[in-house]
Amino acid sequence: MNQSNPWQPGASIQALRQRSELLAQLRGFFHQRQVMEVDVPLLSRATVTDHNIESIQARNGDVAAYLQTSPEYFMKRLLASGSGDIYSLGKAFRSAESGRRHNPEFSLLEWYRCGWDEHQLMDEVAELIATLVPDIAVRRCSYADVFIRHLQIDPHLTGLVDLQRLAVSAGSEAWAEESRANCLDLLFSVLIEPHLDDGLVLVYDYPACQAALAKCAEDSQGRRISRRFEAFLNGVELANGYCELTDATEQAARFAEDQRLRQQSGKAAVAADQHLLAAMEAGLPECAGVALGVDRLLMQLQGKDSIEQVMPFSWARC
Repeated sequence: MNQSNPWQPGASIQALRQRSELLAQLRGFFHQRQVMEVDVPLLSRATVTDHNIESIQARNGDVAAYLQTSPEYFMKRLLASGSGDIYSLGKAFRSAESGRRHNPEFSLLEWYRCGWDEHQLMDEVAELIATLVPDIAVRRCSYADVFIRHLQIDPHLTGLVDLQRLAVSAGSEAWAEESRANCLDLLFSVLIEPHLDDGLVLVYDYPACQAALAKCAEDSQGRRISRRFEAFLNGVELANGYCELTDATEQAARFAEDQRLRQQSGKAAVAADQHLLAAMEAGLPECAGVALGVDRLLMQLQGKDSIEQVMPFSWARC
């Protein structure tokens, strides 16, 4: 990487060749499995309502628009139209995300398998990574298990006051009034994620308060969980997957809750995507989906410590 000449790419030409090879490998993996690649819009009138994600705003003439934070909503509209198994490999955007593992524009691999659950999709994530890193160690554990192992608490049963107290110790006094979901996020990212085993770690059965667009259920111990998983490669968050919510009424209620949280946080309101809700009303098939950060995957494969070292031009060079 050339620090003194910002007109040059952040990644070496050799690293960019390896990037090109990886993109071909990813496409080959899904082509072999007869999963169709889809090319969906990057610009839309609607965007995600999640209060923890901010979209980059744009305009098309007099019409307000957003750069998409993922291809998810368009892909689900295709699924509801009968596309069958699909994947997308392209760009996604999030506002004000910069750092060693973040860039406002990044590459995302997202795919959906019809008739699958989250555990079958975890199998495929492991198979994909194994094609790139032969003999990689793979470990699965529930969200509760990792909290009990590292912090000696059950994240599903511990009270909010106790979680806030732990979050204050791990962060600052500002966490004393934070929500359950945000406290758990902090504790996981600061006190657990850096200590996860090397190799591929798949963490599943997240708390119901972190369901996002995943189905909820009860686990074998009667705890309310979301059917969601995350994949970590050598301690770095790599992918986020769901057994997808298919109930349009429940989805509309979650959008409304997102709006309440955005208002509570003083953030701008974002209208719910009515096209997505209409597609779900028409019939989103039972499916599981996952989004995987390609740049972070490259960082691990190439042994780099900054996202700038694996992409041609980070935001700092634009």
